[in-house]
Amino acid sequence: MAFRREKYVPRGGPAGGDGGDGGSVYLQASPHANSLLDWYYRPHQRAGDGGRGQPKDCHGKTGADLVMDVPCGTVAWDADSGDRIGEVVQEGERLLLAQGGKKGLGNKRFVTSTNQAPREYTPGTPGEARTINLELKLVADAGLVGYPNAGKSTLLSRLTHAKPKVAAYPFTTLNPVIGVLQTATYQTVKIADIPGLVEGAHTGVGLGHDFLRHIERTRFLLLVLDMAGVDGRDPVEDYHGLLHELAAYNPQLKDRPRIVVANKMDLPAAAEQLQAFKQATGLDPIPISAQDDQGIDAVRKELCSLIFPWAKR
Repeated sequence: MAFRREKYVPRGGPAGGDGGDGGSVYLQASPHANSLLDWYYRPHQRAGDGGRGQPKDCHGKTGADLVMDVPCGTVAWDADSGDRIGEVVQEGERLLLAQGGKKGLGNKRFVTSTNQAPREYTPGTPGEARTINLELKLVADAGLVGYPNAGKSTLLSRLTHAKPKVAAYPFTTLNPVIGVLQTATYQTVKIADIPGLVEGAHTGVGLGHDFLRHIERTRFLLLVLDMAGVDGRDPVEDYHGLLHELAAYNPQLKDRPRIVVANKMDLPAAAEQLQAFKQATGLDPIPISAQDDQGIDAVRKELCSLIFPWAKR
């Protein structure tokens, strides 16, 4: 609330300006962000304050918005209620996390024909203050899915330049690994190596929830089966078991387009197991030996034909 008080200006009248809106906080999907570490080490973020209204009909400045760049595939949750706020998946997509406060109105706004010197004004409202949990689900074109020690990491290293940990024991991969396959036409395919699933993964067994949530972000699935039956595994049971775990976690995953890969064909029992698998399931998986780099071109060609159907020749 202010009035003009200048020499030679009789009855200057009300001159209280409006305040400025406070800034809001947004999430923004950025291809240049590859983790949430920046915000982990800087957990307290605040948008700009709106300026105060001034005399002489001067308005306050609008507070600057805060835009937090995060990787594509980031999901935001309200820490207090547990409600899901939303997600940013596509590059440049924004999500409002906290709304800035609204400006107050100065007494200049309340002038009427019968109220020439109003003393009314409205205060501004405070902005939102919230605690947000951020979760990153990897965004990839294809996800490698299989039981532990099926050869997923070795296959990823053959398809791309990624260097995942490879060893002759289960659970060598403890976190999802992304590799990029470049085609002959200079297209790129992102492939995610999902750590091995175990029975009951959909209920959280073996960190199943931590692994399965990344599969939701893939467009296609590469089911990698140990066709040699190492450690007494049955490829037919493994195939149905993987589909069961996927469907139990998210029914949409069972219907997602997929390629079935029969790995470890260099071992003696693999050929016989492959024929039994074909008869039992009616499928014709791609036979490969990731260890010996056999059949990798066939997987690469089939994967590219799924993701870039227009490029078929």
